[in-house]
Amino acid sequence: MPRDYPRTRRVAELLQRELSALIRDRLKDPEVGMVTISDVEVSRDLAHARVYFTLLGGEAERERTREALQRAAGFLRRELGRELHLRTIPQLRFIYDDTMDRGNRVSALIDQALSGRDAPDEDE
Repeated sequence: MPRDYPRTRRVAELLQRELSALIRDRLKDPEVGMVTISDVEVSRDLAHARVYFTLLGGEAERERTREALQRAAGFLRRELGRELHLRTIPQLRFIYDDTMDRGNRVSALIDQALSGRDAPDEDE
């Protein structure tokens, strides 16, 4: 899914909005907590979609939520088919989006480096 085409981008945005609403309003699995769909990447032939999600919690909760979302993929595809008028509803693959975690780690490293530099040298 390396290239971005206008149609795939529009379909991805539509899927992101609809999946967010479906997960929030109709998915009743207690293993799926407060999930945010951060991005969707759709293949050019619209057969596959990578659905990136975020949530607060530890590694175990993330994996549990990913598995629950993957189990619900069939239900979500069926509901998408009812809501959207697309010839093909893509296969959904849920992936945890660790962008925020990586950003926080980089920010903490920068803060740590700056706080070490701001301290006066003992020679001066």
